[in-house]
Amino acid sequence: MQVSDASIIRLIERIGEHYRSNISNRFIRPTLLQLPFDNQSWDLMEDLTEKPPTQAIHLDELYREIVAAAHFVSVVRRELPTIRSRVSRSDPSSMDRVLREMAVNNFASNLQVFADLVNELFVKLVDLDKANAKGHMPLHVKMPELANIGRLLVGG
Repeated sequence: MQVSDASIIRLIERIGEHYRSNISNRFIRPTLLQLPFDNQSWDLMEDLTEKPPTQAIHLDELYREIVAAAHFVSVVRRELPTIRSRVSRSDPSSMDRVLREMAVNNFASNLQVFADLVNELFVKLVDLDKANAKGHMPLHVKMPELANIGRLLVGG
């Protein structure tokens, strides 16, 4: 099934803008790239956050991208103290010190906003998936990797 709902596409754009500005910005990205996160998951994260959505996106692709984003959030939460210390130690004499400190100090709350946006996308897609199932099993039920998405994004 292809997703072409304008509100979902706008939400994907918001996720990408927030990710690029507040999560994977020039101060934090080098440290994020050192996290224990496989290349395929990075590729899926890039598909979700860095490429503008096309007119229609396949639902299964979006679900896989959400799985990658949820695992990313989980890994980052676990590694948060390490991320803070690595970013804070980088080039203390830099003229961008204040901006870097702002990025680090706001990182946890920005990660939560990212997780909330991804969770909102997931909920909208599940609703759309159920509405379009028309007597068949919705796709999200057939994908066992989606079972823990809420837990990973909420942090429970």
